Amino acid sequence: MLELEGIHAGYGSVRVLEDVSLQVREGEIVGIVGSNGAGKSSLVKVILNLLKPTSGTTKFEGRDITNRPPHQRAEMGIGCVPEGRRLFPRMSVEDNLMVGGINGRARAIRPDTMEEVFSKFPILRERRRQLARTLSGGEQQMLAIGRALMTQPKMIIFDEPSLGLAPKVVQGVLDTIRELNTSRNLTVLLIEQNVAASLEISSRAYVLENGHVVLSGDARNVLRNEHVKRAYLGM
Repeated sequence: MLELEGIHAGYGSVRVLEDVSLQVREGEIVGIVGSNGAGKSSLVKVILNLLKPTSGTTKFEGRDITNRPPHQRAEMGIGCVPEGRRLFPRMSVEDNLMVGGINGRARAIRPDTMEEVFSKFPILRERRRQLARTLSGGEQQMLAIGRALMTQPKMIIFDEPSLGLAPKVVQGVLDTIRELNTSRNLTVLLIEQNVAASLEISSRAYVLENGHVVLSGDARNVLRNEHVKRAYLGM
């Protein structure tokens, strides 16, 4: 579904991604593992075209989208739950969801999609008139996921969804990601600091270090890899 081939990208003279290639197949959860500064956030920006690669290609459903602007990628079905959630804090829960469904493909069925989001996250229905900034961290993450679902995505990028959340809430978020994948066949690219938990729900995984893919394969095998255990699991 998503394919990156030979991606080089950076900021000015600073290179942050070097010859990165990866593939996310339809219906998979693919995990991206890496420490802070490995290039994970830059990779997300490249996929959304918020950072233009200096070379390489990006394809979605077989079509070259390397030069497609961000709004067209959203129209095609690439959704994102960004790091830090990036909600509109002074807007209501309902208005945040409405913004998510603003693209042409999603707008026509926005009321139905919102009802689906409220059915999945009943607390958001209860708080629909409440300002987003007044929600708890876990509720804000539900809203960020709901807003992504409002875009009618074929694939969602989850960028550090557990950041700043209590352990019990983190497990709930990961369970939600797995449930979306199994019940809706939603394709997922998961960038997550909780390495063990993310690899346990992933089909395949890539390890990103200093802007390079240094390991890839079946997520269970990556989890058992000695380097991964030493570097990311403290084993």
